Amino acid sequence: MPTAPKTKVNLGTAWMTPDDIRITLAKIGTNRHNHDTLVRSANSKLASRRQQLENSLDGIGERDRTSMVNKAISGYRAELVRQTQDNRLALTRELAGLAERVRKAEALYRSPMQLLMRDTLGSERRSRIQQQIENSGPVELASLAELAAATKDKELAAALCGRVHGMKRNDRPFNAGELSDILFGELHRELSQALVEAERRVLEALNSDQEFETGKSNPQRSLDIAMLKKREQEIGAYGYGAEDEDDEDEAEEEAPAPKPTGTDRINAGLAERRA
Repeated sequence: MPTAPKTKVNLGTAWMTPDDIRITLAKIGTNRHNHDTLVRSANSKLASRRQQLENSLDGIGERDRTSMVNKAISGYRAELVRQTQDNRLALTRELAGLAERVRKAEALYRSPMQLLMRDTLGSERRSRIQQQIENSGPVELASLAELAAATKDKELAAALCGRVHGMKRNDRPFNAGELSDILFGELHRELSQALVEAERRVLEALNSDQEFETGKSNPQRSLDIAMLKKREQEIGAYGYGAEDEDDEDEAEEEAPAPKPTGTDRINAGLAERRA
C-alpha cells in the first residue's frame, strides 16, 4: 500500500512578524531608491556627454560622427562604471539580502488559515469552544460560523475550522477557508504582495545595473519584472508608489516553459553582476 507523501517542513526559517516584514520592505524601498538615484545620475552624465560630443562634431558627416561619439561614450561609460562599481555592488548585495530575509518568511504566511490557527494557539477560550461544539450539528455550526464572521471572533472561528476539518467535505456546513479569509485575508494579501514586491525590486536593481554597464537590458529579466508587477496588481493589497507608476511596463504573455523561482532569478543576477 503506497504511503502518503510527507509534508516538507522548513525548520530553518527565522521568525518575522508582520511589522518586521513591513520594516524590511521599507528598507528595500529606500535601498532601491538610492541605487536608482546613483544609476540615474550616471546615465544623466552619459547623456550630457553625448550631447556635448554631438554638438562639437556637428560639421562632420553623420556616419563618422556617430562612430566617434559611440567610441567616446563607450570609454566614458567604462570610467563611470569603475567609479560607481563599489557603491552599486554594495547596494545590490544589501538589497538581495533583505529580499532573501522576507522570502524565507513566506513559509510562515502561506494562508489566512495558517494565520488564524497560529494567532489563537494556546487560547483557553478556543479550547473550551472546541469542547462545546464537539457534538454540534451542521445547522448550529453554520450559525456559529456566521456569528464568528460578523463579530470577527478569532477563537470561535479557529474552533469551528478545526471542527469541520474532521468532517467529510460534502458534509461541511461552511467553507473554512472563506471564514479564515474574512479574519486574516487582508493581512495575508498584504504580506503576499510584500514578498512579490521584494523580489521585483531586486530584479529591477540588477536590470538597471546591467543596462548602465552594457547599454542593454536583460529581456528575460524585464519579462520577469513585468510578470511580478502583474502579480502584484492581481493581489491588489496596496498600490504602487509614484516611481513604480513611472516605470510601469506592459506585461507580456507567459512562456510555456517552467519559470525559475525568485531566488534562482536573484542569485543568477548577482552571479552575473559579480562576473
